Amino acid sequence: MLLDPKSRSNLIISEGWRNVQVYKKIDEQLGLKKGTTAGVAKSQWKNLGLPAWAMNHGDVKDPLEGFLFPSSYPATKGQKPEDVLRQMVARANERYTALGLASKAESLGLDGPWQLLTVASLVQAEGKTPEDFRKMSEVVYNRLKPDNTETNRLLQFDSTFNYAKGQSNIHIGESEINNDKDPYNTYTNTGLPPGPIGNPGVEALEASMDPTDDGWIYFVATDGRNKTEFAKTHDEFLRLKEKFNAS
Repeated sequence: MLLDPKSRSNLIISEGWRNVQVYKKIDEQLGLKKGTTAGVAKSQWKNLGLPAWAMNHGDVKDPLEGFLFPSSYPATKGQKPEDVLRQMVARANERYTALGLASKAESLGLDGPWQLLTVASLVQAEGKTPEDFRKMSEVVYNRLKPDNTETNRLLQFDSTFNYAKGQSNIHIGESEINNDKDPYNTYTNTGLPPGPIGNPGVEALEASMDPTDDGWIYFVATDGRNKTEFAKTHDEFLRLKEKFNAS
């Protein structure tokens, strides 16, 4: 696709991108002033085709987060950014309907498809490979359980804190993260964050609807980047943490 000259007018959105990355890419593709698409999204998000279940959620930083579906879109100079955004939201709606997010959410103990989409965004952000995704999905669900006494319903995901801060940092001080009360900080707030923290792809979405059932509740990116290892007990987690520190 990239080698085909016709694709020069295509906008390619990768799995896991946050909306801020997508907005920037749209500005570049359409030759717009930096911040134009972000401004349009902020002022017009209610008119871009979101389903009813994606509306009226409190503390959400960007109501379109999770609806700029990773794919390839025709986009050339002269187009309006709202038209490109509308295409992305329509593609997301189509995919989420086909995957059955609304019907599957209840069977997973979630409060509707919005929460399932949020889980998928976490799985996409924290999983390093597609093989990780189902295990990562189980970690989320196990930590959400009311009887979770390991983390007491705290997800403790760096990705949610990083999203709130607009950064991607693997070295975060304990004092910094434990004193921050932002609703997206899952170290200081129980349960899921207010909404998605990125735009998950199909593999992460499917994994979120079909978690493993092995007892995973901890994980560590032991090489700091590309390899994630999972654990069932706190002692196993500490050993993985030592491995990470050594790397």
